[in-house]
Amino acid sequence: MSNGIKIIALNRKARFDYAVDDRYECGIELLGTEVKSFRDGKISFPDAWAEVINGEVWLRSLRIAENPFSSVFNHDPDRRKKLLLHRDEIKRIRRKVEEKGYTLIPLSFYFKKSRVKVELGLCKGKKAYDKRADIRERDLKRDVQREFRHGTR
Repeated sequence: MSNGIKIIALNRKARFDYAVDDRYECGIELLGTEVKSFRDGKISFPDAWAEVINGEVWLRSLRIAENPFSSVFNHDPDRRKKLLLHRDEIKRIRRKVEEKGYTLIPLSFYFKKSRVKVELGLCKGKKAYDKRADIRERDLKRDVQREFRHGTR
């Protein structure tokens, strides 16, 4: 990858279930054993979401597995993690989440210059008919690619 970016995990289900309006790159406050687990890719976040509490953004339902090689000073796998954003970004996010029914969903986790970053999306839930339209569009695109490949042979 370019610019020292190494992707740890992508949330493909979030892109299917939600319409993403804005994206924010956040730092994440981690403990040492959590960083080791991130390096091993031992994270799970199918239902993860973020919330704004007292001017701070907290990530919930992110499970970081305990590191088997650490001592008794291991971390709690289900603790909430603080996200690092600028104050102006937090104000903008808080206004949208409170007024318009948006949700903060982590879209991806990656290393950028040896620091763990989160791509946080300001998302709105899709209706069932929107999801069906996406599936139909994806199938049509796949059929066109298939016809193009067979036509060139």
